[in-house]
Amino acid sequence: MKYSRLLAAAAAITMIFSGYSCGKDDLKTSEVNDSIVTDNAETTTEKNTKKSDTSDTDKKESEKASTTKSEEKTDKKTTTTTAKAGEKKSDTTTTAKKDNSAKPQSTTGSGSANNNNNNNNNNNNNTSQGGSESVSGGSAEEVKEYAAEIDLGSGGTPKVKGSNVTVNGSVVTITAGGDYIFTGGLTDGQIRVNTGTSEDKVTVVLNGVNITNSSAPAIFIEEAKRCTIKPKEGSVNFISSDVEKKGVQDTGAIFSNDTIRLKGNGELNVTATASHGINSDDDVIIESGTYNIDSRKSGIIANDDITINDGNITVKGGTNGIKSKGTLNINGGSTVLSGGTKEEKSSIYAASSFSYTGGYVYAAGSKVSVPTYCEVPYIVADLGENCDGGSTVECFLNSQKMVSFQPHNSFRCVLMLAPEVSSGSSFRISVNSMFSDSFDVSDGGNQFSVKFTGIE
Repeated sequence: MKYSRLLAAAAAITMIFSGYSCGKDDLKTSEVNDSIVTDNAETTTEKNTKKSDTSDTDKKESEKASTTKSEEKTDKKTTTTTAKAGEKKSDTTTTAKKDNSAKPQSTTGSGSANNNNNNNNNNNNNTSQGGSESVSGGSAEEVKEYAAEIDLGSGGTPKVKGSNVTVNGSVVTITAGGDYIFTGGLTDGQIRVNTGTSEDKVTVVLNGVNITNSSAPAIFIEEAKRCTIKPKEGSVNFISSDVEKKGVQDTGAIFSNDTIRLKGNGELNVTATASHGINSDDDVIIESGTYNIDSRKSGIIANDDITINDGNITVKGGTNGIKSKGTLNINGGSTVLSGGTKEEKSSIYAASSFSYTGGYVYAAGSKVSVPTYCEVPYIVADLGENCDGGSTVECFLNSQKMVSFQPHNSFRCVLMLAPEVSSGSSFRISVNSMFSDSFDVSDGGNQFSVKFTGIE
């Protein structure tokens, strides 16, 4: 019995020690697990903190990128809008790139060739539906809307597609500002511009037009702030008038009470059998295009100013080639003039200042006005006596032929203005292959008295 109790006691003591040992291991395991959990929690917290920081940074970067992208989008939108507005304006007001590839028929040599760097090279496609003209350039495309398209027909009644145009017999009147395109022909007809206000600007685009008038100007700008006449690229147009009204202003194949501007890449032929070719009570501005003018009186005449910035211009005038009752400014282009059949008349005349800054000018007549301001030396050759109309005139600079043309009327003086002229250059002139001696050019004005030495 005692032995049994001793065994039971021993077993109990063994179980107690065994239970402590397991408890200690569990405690250690628990401590390790708690440590792992703590470490994991700290790691997780650190990761979450870093993630939060990264998230905040990413969020800020994202917001910044979004803002930048938005700003770029806004800037891009603004730039596009500005460009379109600029294109339209440049289209309303001038241009752009130019190409005066058409030379005056009477000119040859470097004087004309060096001028072929102007005018627009756009291909304009005319569409009747919606009255639009498509102009392509690179990736951008501009569609120009016409207020109206007018088919003048073939001597019949003009047909109008659009607005702001009235027709009364063979007279077509533009009544508001905008761009208008004309095709076809009219016998004893007229294009008239009368917007009723001096604030509207009108553009008359000529696309293969032929208008004659025996009693009034073929084109009459009665009232507008400014009217632009634009021969369309690739087109050849004819305007003629037989009207002569002595003592009144509205004489000319083209007459304007206001400023008239000529520009375009086409050709316009103007014939005035009894009066002026182009006549303005204000200014005449030539920006581009090819113009052949044959008139009984002055080819181009203006009350205030004539400015030639570019273009190919050939004038056969009666009383004068071109005449400004105010100022004359030539800044570019190629201009060949003959006129001034009377002794007191000039092929080129300015009542006030005459400024030359560039381009080519060759003028033959009884007299010429010389520049009051000239960026290069000018040359006037006084032939000593009148030469017959139809004679062939050739001018040479440093042995290079600058021009060859045939004045339609008798002439005594020849004016040459060209960018190549400089002090020290040599100049010669020939008439019907009769050559003058060579002259040395000096700064300022050069007026040479010419004697022909013989045929070469």
